[in-house]
Amino acid sequence: MNFDITLLPGDGIGPEVVTEAVRVLETIASKCGHSFAFTERLMGGCSIDKYGSSLTDETLADCQAADAVLLGAVGGPKWDDPKARDRPERGLLALRKGLGVFANLRPVKVHPALVEWSPLKPEKLQGVDILVVRELTGGLYFGWPKGRDIKDGRERAVDTLEYYDYEIKRVMDLAFMLAKGRKKKVTSVDKANVLESSRLWRQIATQVGVENPDVELEHMLVDTASMRLITGPAWMDVVVTENMFGDILTDEASVLAGSMGMLPSASLGQAPAGENKGLGLYEPIHGSAPDIAGQGIANPIGTILSAAMLLRHSLGLDGEAASVERAVEASITSGARTVDVGGKLNTRQMADEIIQRL
Repeated sequence: MNFDITLLPGDGIGPEVVTEAVRVLETIASKCGHSFAFTERLMGGCSIDKYGSSLTDETLADCQAADAVLLGAVGGPKWDDPKARDRPERGLLALRKGLGVFANLRPVKVHPALVEWSPLKPEKLQGVDILVVRELTGGLYFGWPKGRDIKDGRERAVDTLEYYDYEIKRVMDLAFMLAKGRKKKVTSVDKANVLESSRLWRQIATQVGVENPDVELEHMLVDTASMRLITGPAWMDVVVTENMFGDILTDEASVLAGSMGMLPSASLGQAPAGENKGLGLYEPIHGSAPDIAGQGIANPIGTILSAAMLLRHSLGLDGEAASVERAVEASITSGARTVDVGGKLNTRQMADEIIQRL
């Protein structure tokens, strides 16, 4: 089968980890008789430097025309001026909106061999297998109006938290569908005791719960969820929440696995009618890590597992995705580790360990 994949290596360690994920995909293609055509484009700070824009119209068009998009990371101190006209993160938000990827899936599993690298007690980590479904194209990051002005002689900043019912309904439907293939439990996280948007969120979550009586639904305030994520994460199955809450909670959850470098993500939109796959954006949850960029020591596992999610969700290659996940699991079990989880392997060597087990 032939597929077109757009690569957005981005900034910092992004190019380093994307390179290794591409090697894994090329190995899968060779072993399984597929053909992957890779097109590399700039996005983020590197695109600002070359084109004056964090995401050009041409790059967005290439991404929209692809079967899937693999992203490294964007941003860094060089582009952190809050007064700048454009920032790398603006390109990322525009890309998500332009691709119509409204749900971000972030699986959080703790490998038994890496329990010691989590700050939590080992007994807290037994059985942790969480899937966070984060709404991705609404809420504070996209609401309008936003900006700064002067009011009553004072500088003021405004961000608008806005959700439409359909935005909540579609991400809830996805969360319940995914839960049916897992432990059949959905935890909907909101702040309904304070926010009107969260009250609408809870209302629609309840409606979708009624439509899916075979799935257990619980509502939880975000402050309670952030505490329970640390004190008792094993009780969680599918967690669904709005954009900013999901952003914060998934970064918190990364400590369960021992390193942010271990965790992948998939951003998905609506699949074409009659199909179970569609264009998606795949990226590790970590940032560009400029402090270690160019040293060749970044952990490529989060990006490689993101490539596995790409195989499954956008290309419909479940068997190939599972083979990548098994190779990662076997490599960790054998003792292969990068420095962030107590090992000595560099980025290329870690990928070699995975490739030889495919």
